[in-house]
Amino acid sequence: MGRGKPVPKPLQDDVVRNRIRGAGMRCTPARVAVLHHLETAPGPLTHAEVSESLHHLGFDRATIYRNLTELTEAGLASRVELGDHVWRFEAKRAGGGHKGDDHPHFVCTTCGEVSCLDDVQVAITPRPGAGKRAKRETGGRIGSVTEVLLKGRCEQCE
Repeated sequence: MGRGKPVPKPLQDDVVRNRIRGAGMRCTPARVAVLHHLETAPGPLTHAEVSESLHHLGFDRATIYRNLTELTEAGLASRVELGDHVWRFEAKRAGGGHKGDDHPHFVCTTCGEVSCLDDVQVAITPRPGAGKRAKRETGGRIGSVTEVLLKGRCEQCE
């Protein structure tokens, strides 16, 4: 499941099953398929995208949605809304790392492609000389930032 050699599917499924059981959940074929699909995706996916990808396995849209919700409630997946009123889901990785921690996302304003920026760290600091005004406008502090969304044009749309 790393970025080196591809891991054979049965071994990937064993890892996914262990994560599901470790979260105290029953290991159903739908849960394994949904979590495995999220873990291999390059970015967050909508319910429709997951349903379309797994439809050939015989899972209906309601089953996919129920499992996305249950995996999120169990802490194995997270749900993010990227400004378009559509929930997207992504796997939280065991042991942290990509998708385990909060990380910024990029949305292409032309094609709508969403990608994780897991190698990017974002820091928010007041501009020089903006200290008093920023303090007044934010009540003295910004607090913790839980989501960062960057929008622009991807390389294919440039």
